Amino acid sequence: MKIQFLGAAGEVTGSRHSVEAIVGGRDIRFMVDFGMFQGGREATAKNLEPLPFPPKAIDFVILTHAHIDHSGLLPRLCAQGFVGPIYCTEATFELLKILLPDSAHLQRSDVERAVRRQKAGKWRGDLPVALYSMEEAELALAQCEVLSYGKHLELCKGVELEFQNAGHILGSAIAVIDIAEDESKVKRCVFSGDIGMKGKLLMPDPALISQADVVVIESTYGDRLHKTLAETESELIDVVTNTMNAHGNIVIPAFAVGRTQEILFLLIDLVKRNLLPHLSIWVDSPMATAATHLTQHFFSQLDKESQSTFEWFKNNPSAVDLRFIADVEESKALNKIKGGAIIISASGMCDAGRIVHHLQNNLPRAQNAIVITGFQAYGSLGRRLVDKATKVRLFGEEVQVRASIHTIGGLSAHADQAGLLDWLRGFRSAPKSVFVVHGEPEASAVLAQAIREELEWKNVVIPERLHSYSC
Repeated sequence: MKIQFLGAAGEVTGSRHSVEAIVGGRDIRFMVDFGMFQGGREATAKNLEPLPFPPKAIDFVILTHAHIDHSGLLPRLCAQGFVGPIYCTEATFELLKILLPDSAHLQRSDVERAVRRQKAGKWRGDLPVALYSMEEAELALAQCEVLSYGKHLELCKGVELEFQNAGHILGSAIAVIDIAEDESKVKRCVFSGDIGMKGKLLMPDPALISQADVVVIESTYGDRLHKTLAETESELIDVVTNTMNAHGNIVIPAFAVGRTQEILFLLIDLVKRNLLPHLSIWVDSPMATAATHLTQHFFSQLDKESQSTFEWFKNNPSAVDLRFIADVEESKALNKIKGGAIIISASGMCDAGRIVHHLQNNLPRAQNAIVITGFQAYGSLGRRLVDKATKVRLFGEEVQVRASIHTIGGLSAHADQAGLLDWLRGFRSAPKSVFVVHGEPEASAVLAQAIREELEWKNVVIPERLHSYSC
């Protein structure tokens, strides 16, 4: 069996891993995830790269969750000739119905806007590229097949799949894949997907897997520990209180799926506990609005504390003035608000969508605050803000950064180093091979060394992109 790492190797985005095996005398090839690279020009070039094998040679795709860095190039793959099934959980499929068409729409809008600005002489540099169309997104959705947590499905003769809850976002899964390379022995491969934090807002703890021959584990925060929830709450209370007292706005770039719902829960919960006063919150992302409604649909999959808080808000709707923005005109109207607003908008790394307009309007004013709550990839606008840029280019124009920038890391949907090691301790014995992916080089290196030292597992590899490894 061979695994080729086509993305999320030496970086966080672009998760896509190819698995080759000979089962029952027949060659099979499948993918685990097929995500989009995010963050700057290099990401665009990687998204446009052809696969090292024909898409039609792929038998099926196993999708761990809906985030675009894991799912975002599925429409392009299908448009280029992949015709097999895409296996995912029910909630992931419902989220894909929101995310993939939205991704196609954003790409088309970015191209159209850039062309208009170029014609007006206001655009410098290369034009953005649309990776796929709305029709191609629908094509990918038509190839999805749903598998519930804990159920076993034979994908082809000699290959069986089970999903376990990864506790990362709604529908996120750990993929447990049993491959019978010969009739006498089954090789188990476990792909972590993205592992959530224990005790995390909204989501249950990630499931533990007891046995594996091969483990592919994420390392987004493999080199650090997160702040506690109490510390996170204290930081958020300070930012909200100080900004509201200064009559400013708070702009929160947030991933539409998962992070937006967590922030809403936390703000509502802080009001419920009388730690914050009445708040005016606008969620300006059609995708986040749809994802929030979907979260309500899968209410039983949330943890008990979150269910209790949302029930309280249902019974006390006036405690928080919560509004979901429906159209572009309403979104533009938010730019007239000069103070007292909390605006939550996508994208989470600030590179596209309505958040860019809100940053353009709010960054120049010192009384405002920008709250960064999620991972920001190298090359992204969010990363430049975190790295204390004094000005940024938005829509071809220089914008001064006078608003205060706050990074609140305790809301991460990813486990920190301690959480990842705890999850790995769930295996009763050391896997034969462990591959550390989905992390920037330092994070992956630190986690790999911690696995070797603390767990005393020997064969721990940080794979290189496009390289194949025998297992």
